[in-house]
Amino acid sequence: MASSIPASAAPDAVVDLRPVAARVGARRRRGLWLALAGVAFVVLLGTVAAAAPWLAPHDPTRQSLRARLTAPTLAAADGQAHLLGTDHLGRDVLSRVIYGSRVSLVIGFAAVTVGGLLGAALGLLAGFRGGWMDGVIMTLADAQLAFPFILLAIGIIAVLGPSFPTLIVVVGLSGWVAYARILRSQVLVLRSREFVDAIHALGGSTLRIVLGHVLPNVVSSLVVIATLELARAIVLEATLSFLGLGIQPPTPSWGGMIHEGREYLDSAWWISTCPGIVLMLTSLVVSRTGDWLRDLLDPTLRGE
Repeated sequence: MASSIPASAAPDAVVDLRPVAARVGARRRRGLWLALAGVAFVVLLGTVAAAAPWLAPHDPTRQSLRARLTAPTLAAADGQAHLLGTDHLGRDVLSRVIYGSRVSLVIGFAAVTVGGLLGAALGLLAGFRGGWMDGVIMTLADAQLAFPFILLAIGIIAVLGPSFPTLIVVVGLSGWVAYARILRSQVLVLRSREFVDAIHALGGSTLRIVLGHVLPNVVSSLVVIATLELARAIVLEATLSFLGLGIQPPTPSWGGMIHEGREYLDSAWWISTCPGIVLMLTSLVVSRTGDWLRDLLDPTLRGE
């Protein structure tokens, strides 16, 4: 009896994977462009913060009771333009938003640096040494995750007083756990690799292995974690400022501006809405940039 199997179902049929590869390539290119756009936004925000004295149209602390609670306009009662309106003391909201970006970025980047250095050091130590050292570090990490950190931050700031150094330390300490846990898991895998055994056999020191061979293999993870932690640090600083434990008046900060405008939401919505929108966009873009960088740098996600 003649076979009825079509030729297209023959065992030696070749599956064309070019459409799948094209879709994967297009997705990676789109992710690359989105990541570059996010980085460009952060650079632009940093430029605005650095050039605040030249870009801000008014002194952010100058009060003008004649123009208080002025809606966004080009001609206020004091004869000056206020593109985002004024607050309850007549201060220009746009100028305060621009100067507030300085506070958020300085504390955010400094806190990420503090948390990254501490977390990376403890993660490398826990993963490479192991034993009781690993147990102690991971127990501290679990204890911090189990305790509401915002309460601990409020207690520390209430004792030491709100200031730039205190905020940087507090916000930085809130993020070291993420670095430590992720780097520990990666180091546990790397230390069992053949190249580590080969360096040990050749007489290489532990410090040389960690700094010269293990650390370069986890740099991409550090970059991704730092990007994600930057968004969290900016939001945490705004939260503390909103609670009155962050940057103190008259220095402008986004969280403090939202706090000051909460009583005028029905009559002067722009006081809280404008810094709130900028804070939301900044945290959203920075966190999404971290996600895109993770997709680009993580080899296990490249085929998705």
